[in-house]
Amino acid sequence: MLRRKIFNLALKSIRSMRTDGTVASSTQLMTKKFENDPQKAEHHPLTDTFGRHHTYLRISLTERCNLRCQYCMPEDGVKLTAKPHLLTTEEVIYLSELFVKVGVNKIRLTGGEPTVRKDLVNIIGALKQIPGLQEVTMTTNGLVLTRMLVALQRAGLDIINISLDTLKPSRYETMTRRRGWERVMAGIDLAVQLGYSPVKVNCVVMRGFNDDEICDFVELTKDRNLDIRFIEYMPFTGNKWNDKKMVPFDEMLKIIKSSYPHICALPNGPNDTSKAYHVPGFKGQVGFITSMSNHFCGTCNRLRITADGNLKVCLFGNSEISLRDAIRQRCSEDDLLAMIGAAVKRKKKQHAGMMNLSQMENRPMILIGG
Repeated sequence: MLRRKIFNLALKSIRSMRTDGTVASSTQLMTKKFENDPQKAEHHPLTDTFGRHHTYLRISLTERCNLRCQYCMPEDGVKLTAKPHLLTTEEVIYLSELFVKVGVNKIRLTGGEPTVRKDLVNIIGALKQIPGLQEVTMTTNGLVLTRMLVALQRAGLDIINISLDTLKPSRYETMTRRRGWERVMAGIDLAVQLGYSPVKVNCVVMRGFNDDEICDFVELTKDRNLDIRFIEYMPFTGNKWNDKKMVPFDEMLKIIKSSYPHICALPNGPNDTSKAYHVPGFKGQVGFITSMSNHFCGTCNRLRITADGNLKVCLFGNSEISLRDAIRQRCSEDDLLAMIGAAVKRKKKQHAGMMNLSQMENRPMILIGG
């Protein structure tokens, strides 16, 4: 209880440093103006020059992780940001409130591994109190879910994505450079038991490593309401990407059809990143995230904030602005929104393509947020 009071006082203090009632009300009036006048939508801070309106914010809570996955972290590790330069709990909540005020309705917590952050339950609880925020979701490696998921659900976690790239314990250890496959499987089972429906499972497919398990993952959806999401292998600094390792969507679907010829496509929402499919008679479904072979840039509604407080308007872009520095320099909400709006307006029509991406300097995935 004392910790909660201290947290509330700190959050109240950080809000008061940057805004008073006049600024807050001007932000709210501005948001209402854009909602009521579609012709002014192009000037909205979350609408880019191609008319894409961004309603989905991904926040990396930490750069630390208890695994060392090959496609995420370089073999020799990464230099982590010193704790004073990471966003505090109060700054995470403040930025979340600001983005929700101007139209974000979904927030995903990522890392690193978000469950290594000790204030995770408090952050989720605080996010659920933000008026207008419809969903709080999280991507996790699942290692500690059997200890934490009940508390996370009570705090208000709406949707969970669990990363799992193999159904073979020995391969898991090779991929992650750690043990723990059984704990992840137990975490998936617990999520199903607690009523998460569906439980989303993210699987990065790599040729010569786990592409022979694609149909085994599909089989998991037979008796359980799982959404297996096959992700094309993407290039990031230090993950030794090459195009020969990438298994494109068309090839994955062909493999599945060889065992499940009646698999059929499902309708997709306008901002869905996953192409959804279902095997008739199965409880769950599968999907394909085709960032490399068939990008979905034209309908992208996502923004990212890194653990050190930088706004990235594109996962594959290397342009960033520091919201952390602006907050700590006591910028007003209007100034912050102007910065955010300018960054969003610089968002490109699409990413550069897989060969160009493989040569571009970008953060390792662990420093961006999955």
